[in-house]
Amino acid sequence: MRNWLWLLISATGVAAAEPPPRIEITYIVNRNGSAMAEIVEHLDYGGGNYSLTETWKGKGIYALLGSARRVSQGTIEKNVLKPREFFDERSGRDTARAWFDWKAQTLTMQYKGSKGTEPLPANAQDRLSFFLALSLLPGNGDSVSYSIADGKGLSRHTYKVVGRERVKVPAGEFDAVKVARNSDNNESAELWLSTQHKYIPLRLLVVEKNGDQFDQVATKISQ
Repeated sequence: MRNWLWLLISATGVAAAEPPPRIEITYIVNRNGSAMAEIVEHLDYGGGNYSLTETWKGKGIYALLGSARRVSQGTIEKNVLKPREFFDERSGRDTARAWFDWKAQTLTMQYKGSKGTEPLPANAQDRLSFFLALSLLPGNGDSVSYSIADGKGLSRHTYKVVGRERVKVPAGEFDAVKVARNSDNNESAELWLSTQHKYIPLRLLVVEKNGDQFDQVATKISQ
C-alpha cells in the first residue's frame, strides 16, 4: 500500500524541494458554514531563508474579536525547515513569542511576562511554519511528526499522506496531495496541498471534538 501510494503521488514528477520565491494566498475561514475570518498569508523565500506572515481579520460578528498577526522566520536546509523566530500578536492579548536556537539546541518561549528555555525537541516547528514544512513532505516520505511551539507551550502532531485528489476552492480547481492528522481526543485535520503551487495549502478542514467544523479555503492566489 505504501509503495503504491508513493507511485501515485510521484506520477507527475518529483516534488519540488523548495517553496516558491514569493506567494500570497487569501483564505476565508468558515465556522460551521458561516464566514468567520479572512486570512492573508504572504511568503518570501530566497537564499535558504524564508519569511512567512499571516494576518487575520474577523468577519460579521467575529469582527468584534479584532485582528491577529503571526510571523515566522527561519531557514530551509536540505529539505528541512528550521524556524528561528515566531510571534503571535492579537487584539486584547499579550504577544506570544518563540525563539529556536538550533546550534545550542534550545527553545525559548515567552507569554504574559513569563519566559523560559528548554531543550529543543526533534523536528520543532511553530504554529505557522509547520504549514510550510508540510509542503516539503510530498515525494520525501509518507508521514511526519512535529513538535509545535506557539509561545505558550508545545504540542505533538503527526500528519500522514492520504493520496491525490482534485480539490475545488473559490480560487479555482487544482490537483492536490491530501494529508491528514488524527488525534486521541476525536479531533481531526485534513489539508489539501496544491501540486501547481509547490504544495502550498489550498484548504484546511478541522473538526473539533465537540463537532465544530472550521473550513479554511483559498479565495485568491498571487505569485
